[in-house]
Amino acid sequence: MEVSSRSSSPEILVAGQQLVKLIHNLCFAIFIVSVLVVTVIAVTYQAPDPWFQSSRAITKSLSDTLPNSTFATDDSLLPTGEDFASSPLSSPTAASASESIYNSSVVFPICDPSSPMNCSNPAVLAAIKRFNSKTFRKSIVFISYDTPVPGPNPDECDDAWRFRNRREKSWRRYRDYRRFRLAPSDNCTFEVVRAGKFRSGIRAARRPPRPRAATASPPFLQIPDPDINDTIPTVESESEFRKGRYLYYTRGGDHCKSMNHYLWSFLCGLGEAKFLNRTFVMDLSVCLAGSYTSTGKDEEGKDFRFYFDFEHLKESAPVVEELDFLRDWKKWDRATSKRQNSGSHISFRKVPTYKVTPRQLRKDKNTIVWRQFDGPEPENYWYRVCEGQAAKYIQRPWQAIWKSKRLMNIVSEIAGKMDWDYDALHVVRGEKAGNKELWPNLDSDTSPDSLVEKVTKLVRPWRNLYIATNEPFHDYFDKLRSHYKVHLLEDYKEMWGNTSEWHNETMALNGGRPVEFDGYMRVAVDTEVLYRAKMQVETFNNLTRDCKDGINTC
Repeated sequence: MEVSSRSSSPEILVAGQQLVKLIHNLCFAIFIVSVLVVTVIAVTYQAPDPWFQSSRAITKSLSDTLPNSTFATDDSLLPTGEDFASSPLSSPTAASASESIYNSSVVFPICDPSSPMNCSNPAVLAAIKRFNSKTFRKSIVFISYDTPVPGPNPDECDDAWRFRNRREKSWRRYRDYRRFRLAPSDNCTFEVVRAGKFRSGIRAARRPPRPRAATASPPFLQIPDPDINDTIPTVESESEFRKGRYLYYTRGGDHCKSMNHYLWSFLCGLGEAKFLNRTFVMDLSVCLAGSYTSTGKDEEGKDFRFYFDFEHLKESAPVVEELDFLRDWKKWDRATSKRQNSGSHISFRKVPTYKVTPRQLRKDKNTIVWRQFDGPEPENYWYRVCEGQAAKYIQRPWQAIWKSKRLMNIVSEIAGKMDWDYDALHVVRGEKAGNKELWPNLDSDTSPDSLVEKVTKLVRPWRNLYIATNEPFHDYFDKLRSHYKVHLLEDYKEMWGNTSEWHNETMALNGGRPVEFDGYMRVAVDTEVLYRAKMQVETFNNLTRDCKDGINTC
């Protein structure tokens, strides 16, 4: 009996396990069948859509959905079901036809290809966006679009948008407006069949206010840039002035030196002001070195804002303008003298030498720290403050200096006129080509025949080729015109001519006096257009065996 009992126990255990497994499988099968049934019902069931029904059905749907909301008591005009009463969508045929439109990426009304084009139709903007994205996606980033407006012909629309360049590190936005010819396509969409060049869609441009007096129309439209705000910050009151802490540099030996020298010194002062947690007092009047002027002589009175982005500087570092600062200092210090027992004079400390380090001034409590640079050169250079030990803790804020937005607008317009699709050639000649001791091969390596031989091996034929150069004779590059669509800076001189946006805005900064588009501006624009090219051919990397800084410096 004992043996029989032991032998039957495993059989009972196996049978129990099989029964549990069978019940588990049955329950799982029932669950799967239930899921399938619910899925089939969900897929095949279609609730009635009131939007494709009659006006009464639409009204009932809205009132049933929102019985207690402000919808019923709001007196403002709101699109409700009644707005669709006269629509062809109320018919069953139209309803079925409209379902395909509704299910597309953009919802558009029923269209008639023979009817006049409505440029405000969302389908028009969608077509323009598709075209721009396909054409310019590698060069620029589109930020926002305006609603297209009618062009001069029934099948044309003008549209404007803001963008930024992919090769530019800044957040600055630029504006373009173009004319598009469109044709109807499938499903009430449109396709762009032809697009105008940069800023060809003048009807989409934001026009400036009309002047009171009648003036002659300019040969081409220029729209002022509303994004530029380079007004000079001011100190509104004596109490505000006294609460401030200022670092003031008097003019030193850096005046009228090269622009690179100027920036190196200016950023030293700005870096010290940041280290001391003070507002930097800056002179907006720049002396342009003769190497950049048409006369070959140094020229005083150039505005800092001609060359650099003052708005960005103000946002990056606290600054005040020198003339306003000195006027306020004198005015409020004199006012203190006239008031008896009303307070002390505005405190300041003169620092006669750069050898007094920024660290020695860090705990100074005076309102004004006044650095003076009266010694002989190079002792009176601003950048001497940032030498020695100070170089370890004074950081020049290079990110605070951007090129002028007005100059960058010219850069953007030149690149835009080539549809952002161009290669660039940088040809350095000038004094270096004539100096055989330091650059023995440069002149021959950049001769017209040599340029054709070398560039044709690097750049595909008939590309847009922008040439950035200091060569004064522009017919020097005529042989390249047999192989490429050559562009030079001088080809775009209307952009700074006497009817241009740049001319008008710089003249306003200059007290109504015209501003010369000088050598430094030309170099700045040339260089920035070069940087935006798809391929860049450089003189000292691709064209010559000579070193950039002279013989034996590679």
